[in-house]
Amino acid sequence: ASLDNARHLSSLLRAVHFQDHATCFATANGLRVTVEDAKCIQANAFIQAEIFQEFAVQEESVTFRINLSVLLDCLTIFGTGSLPGTTTALRMCYRGYGYPLMLFLEEGGVVTVCKINTQEPDELLDFDFCSTKVVNKIILQSEGLREAFAELDMTSEVLQITMSPDKPYFRLSTFGNAGSAHLDYPRDSDLMEAFHCNQTQTNRYKISLLKPSTKALALSCKVSIRTDAQGFLSLQYMIRNEDGQICFVEYYCCPDEDITEAEL
Repeated sequence: ASLDNARHLSSLLRAVHFQDHATCFATANGLRVTVEDAKCIQANAFIQAEIFQEFAVQEESVTFRINLSVLLDCLTIFGTGSLPGTTTALRMCYRGYGYPLMLFLEEGGVVTVCKINTQEPDELLDFDFCSTKVVNKIILQSEGLREAFAELDMTSEVLQITMSPDKPYFRLSTFGNAGSAHLDYPRDSDLMEAFHCNQTQTNRYKISLLKPSTKALALSCKVSIRTDAQGFLSLQYMIRNEDGQICFVEYYCCPDEDITEAEL
């Protein structure tokens, strides 16, 4: 795989970097990098084959586990803030099971070669989150959610999300030291791009699990918020890179059942 600008890859990987290790899954369609924590949250960065200048996978699919912190260090070996007009070109090679991931980085005529050991991939969670099981779906401009996260009371252990075909339509609630706070979005808000809610749902999610997703939120222009009948949450962030190409980062999060059951 070749990229004229390694930043296209490093910025997306940073958006899912909340654990040291990630599982990489490559097919002819592109690259998926998955990070999980405590079997409660899963983040996926999708880098389509079209983003790369050259992308070839010899087998049907290739999977390996890698230290994401080391990979990011290598991708930014020439520094994160490149001078205007200079980019770091990247070529990635992986020969197969047991071999290291090879990175060839070139900037201004200087080439650095990195070898990163790969590991046996872990069994990943299957959130089985398909479009047919989605109960409620909202697409928001990201600035609306960024403002909300900036205003939320982070002393609250949970974020409560209410989605409803009727008022309050879309509500974010926290229950912190200073009391409870609610933030409502009307369905005709300028920030609301799509609103498809079939039933009223209120679910709580641990803020500690959602915090990592703010990295993706900061880069994104739109976010799709979906829930299924069990209350599992999907946050899909649409991210446009410097060249105007679109990539996606998706977070899945389990509802916080302890609290919900205790209060029902």
